[in-house]
Amino acid sequence: MALPKRKHSKARRDKSRTHWKLVMPSLTKCPQCAAPILSHRVCPKCGHYRGRHVVVIREKKKAKSS
Repeated sequence: MALPKRKHSKARRDKSRTHWKLVMPSLTKCPQCAAPILSHRVCPKCGHYRGRHVVVIREKKKAKSS
């Protein structure tokens, strides 16, 4: 296996890492309920996708308070 003759400098190491970053997902508004959703996915709030009702969303049960 080949080994490097010299150590790579910190600047050279850091230059290669310039593209290692987190990217915020681009959110759009659901045309039905105006909730923020990811593009090309079913709305988790109302279950619509491209103007059609695709998924039935059940309401969450509320916890009993004593």
